[in-house]
Amino acid sequence: MKVILLEDVKSLGKKGDVVDVNDGYARNFVLPKKLGIEANNKNMNDLKLKKANDEKLAQEQLQAAQDFAKAMEEDEVVLSMKAGEGGKTFGSISTKEIAQGYKEQCGKEIDKKKIILPEAIKSFGVFEVGVKLHPSVTGKLKVKVTQMKG
Repeated sequence: MKVILLEDVKSLGKKGDVVDVNDGYARNFVLPKKLGIEANNKNMNDLKLKKANDEKLAQEQLQAAQDFAKAMEEDEVVLSMKAGEGGKTFGSISTKEIAQGYKEQCGKEIDKKKIILPEAIKSFGVFEVGVKLHPSVTGKLKVKVTQMKG
């Protein structure tokens, strides 16, 4: 019997796969546990439509991420840190501060977990920080660190 898997099943396949299983296995395990449905014409057509819709959504998400990355390149976040004697900084700039500064200064939100800092920012100047917007899109954001007045 051909079955369309609704969930990942160990030793059978991944969600959305069409697999051939014994009739008894399908009737007694796969179908009652809602792990799969029979691969008849209607269900096969539904699967095809769902895959087409998923591809369209994935393409839209990729396009949105690319557009956001392009817009992000124009933006700059200015953060200030305290300085001690000789222009040395106290502490460092974290991804949380960058995300918060971006929201306040540019009005757009980014998840602090998606900000890629190779190492902590512990000096003044302009830094280019990567932001993972999509598995295949990484945006660049300019972060300018200035000395706090007073």
